[in-house]
Amino acid sequence: MAQAIAETVFDILYLGFALAAGLTMLLKGDSPLVKKAGLMAALLGAGDAFHLVPRSYALWTSGLEANAAALGAGKFITSITMTIFYLILYYIWRDYFQINGRNGLTIAMWLLCALRIAFCLLPGNRWLVYRQPLAYGILRNVPFAIIGIMIIIIFAQETKHTQDRHFRFMPVAVALSFGFYLPVVLFSGTFPVIGMLMIPKTLAYVWIVCMGLELYRQSRNK
Repeated sequence: MAQAIAETVFDILYLGFALAAGLTMLLKGDSPLVKKAGLMAALLGAGDAFHLVPRSYALWTSGLEANAAALGAGKFITSITMTIFYLILYYIWRDYFQINGRNGLTIAMWLLCALRIAFCLLPGNRWLVYRQPLAYGILRNVPFAIIGIMIIIIFAQETKHTQDRHFRFMPVAVALSFGFYLPVVLFSGTFPVIGMLMIPKTLAYVWIVCMGLELYRQSRNK
């Protein structure tokens, strides 16, 4: 019961914040950059809701294993939306730092996103069963991890080059999100307690959304 209460309260606060922030930026943002940040945040909240809402329901009712199909379907949807989340973040980087050219980087990002989604669509993932094959979990997260590394590098390079203060912590936030997420993929099946790392992973995403909100606030104060 304590787990159900704690997770539900945390999820409500997180999803409410992500969706409210995203919709505010989408509807009230006065620049394409802010609207991209809004779309990114709203997609984060909407995508994670497909996994977190069934999880909360399962914790309050018959348990996680009895609701494996709903949880797996939500996890599949979240895997897709998180891929798109980072693709949008890539374009925020291009817009904010006024990046021209570098078409090879853009092509690589799109190919990695397409590959990640293609791997998520493979039947061998067995999304609807409670314990999914570890090999497929690793397979679909290889391109995802490369995407994360690319995002970390390009933000780190530009913030250092331009001495930008707004996104100076973006590489740290993205690195933390992956640093907490990957052990869950690799070891949570054997050591369920490692699943608790999803909480700090989620807080890293909240940090990313907050950086987008700061863009919105700056645009409103001009």
